Amino acid sequence: MRSGQVELPRPRQRRVFAVANQKGGVGKTTTTVNIGVALALSGLNVLVIDLDPQGNASTALGIDRTSGTPSSYDVLIGELSAAEAIQTCPDAPRLGCIPATIDLAGAEIELVGMEERETRLRQAIDAIPAEYDYVLIDCPPSLGLLTVNAMTATDEVLIPIQCEYYALEGLGQLLTNIGLVQQHLNPTLNVSTILLTMYDARTKLADQVAHEVRSHFGDKVLRATIPRSVKVSEAPGFGQSVLTYDPGSRGAMSYLDAAKEIAERGTREIV
Repeated sequence: MRSGQVELPRPRQRRVFAVANQKGGVGKTTTTVNIGVALALSGLNVLVIDLDPQGNASTALGIDRTSGTPSSYDVLIGELSAAEAIQTCPDAPRLGCIPATIDLAGAEIELVGMEERETRLRQAIDAIPAEYDYVLIDCPPSLGLLTVNAMTATDEVLIPIQCEYYALEGLGQLLTNIGLVQQHLNPTLNVSTILLTMYDARTKLADQVAHEVRSHFGDKVLRATIPRSVKVSEAPGFGQSVLTYDPGSRGAMSYLDAAKEIAERGTREIV
């Protein structure tokens, strides 16, 4: 843990989040990476599972994702255990990552013909060593079998929502699909956390969107908001999170605040 970094409390039980939003460009992968690093730098053991074939979370964490690297694809099709595919983030030793490689792009087609196709990730996570306090699954911006696997593997969904026009576009369909997973595959699935991203305090629109989201979702919405930030956007290009790229920036401090809220909730809720 870094000097001056506040240590966050461990959750009452391991928490597994599917970080999902079928709308692209909302900060989904950025949120997965930076919340994960914030928790890990604060003394918690974190595993990020990159389930997006684009592999951006793996890249931002400085994780090798060249073809042939043990990956989430190998875990899903049963060739490797989750533990065999974990790499350690070079900037956050408490953070492990199961990367996504190009092989994952064809996984949905292969999964269609497999037994227990919707629960393969859950089985893999159940076998992960107990040392991990948090597991964050970066879902693709779609509602196919990969996202269904993520939602079947967890009780909690974290939805990043950007404070811009069309912020709630597609959200209804996402919530409908979460309801279908609840009904047919995972009755304990719950949208537990909403994070407002790309907040620009100079615009009236950002306040309007934030008000609308808070009115609809209540205390599921974190108090912390993530500002629109050049540093947050730049960091992945250097294979880093914003917390290691520019620790003193507004973006880094905002993600630390969000991680603190998530960790505090984990001490008082059995989720």
